[in-house]
Amino acid sequence: MKHINILLADDDDDDRLFFIEAIEQLDLAISLEWVVNGIDLLNYLKRPDTLLPELIFLDLNMPVKGGIECLVEMRRTEILKNLSVAIYSTSSAQKDIDDCLIHGANIYIKKPSDFEILKSILYKAITVNHQYHSTGLSKDNFLMVV
Repeated sequence: MKHINILLADDDDDDRLFFIEAIEQLDLAISLEWVVNGIDLLNYLKRPDTLLPELIFLDLNMPVKGGIECLVEMRRTEILKNLSVAIYSTSSAQKDIDDCLIHGANIYIKKPSDFEILKSILYKAITVNHQYHSTGLSKDNFLMVV
């Protein structure tokens, strides 16, 4: 498996640290970047020197610009519209899940509190997405609700 570029957008320091620690323990070649709000996310993605990630883990509830707003803007932006986006949220509300699906999220992941479960979910999301990404298959039919 080649190097996989991942981007995390999450404003919560503890959640970010938990995520980073889990990623570091996966037996995958991952390059991880992170930002702390939606404005930083979109600015990062639109920089001409940015290597676009294969998968973005996007917190739903962030200050400044939330996950849905970011998702809508990404789907309307030509160079970003086909990026794989995993919503990564504490919410398990059906309305939030439905809104994310309607606005083009590829995956919805409820943030687990158990570290081993987090590692398992991240491994599955990353490897399945990588298979789609590396084989050129359409991501339009890729949805995993965990």
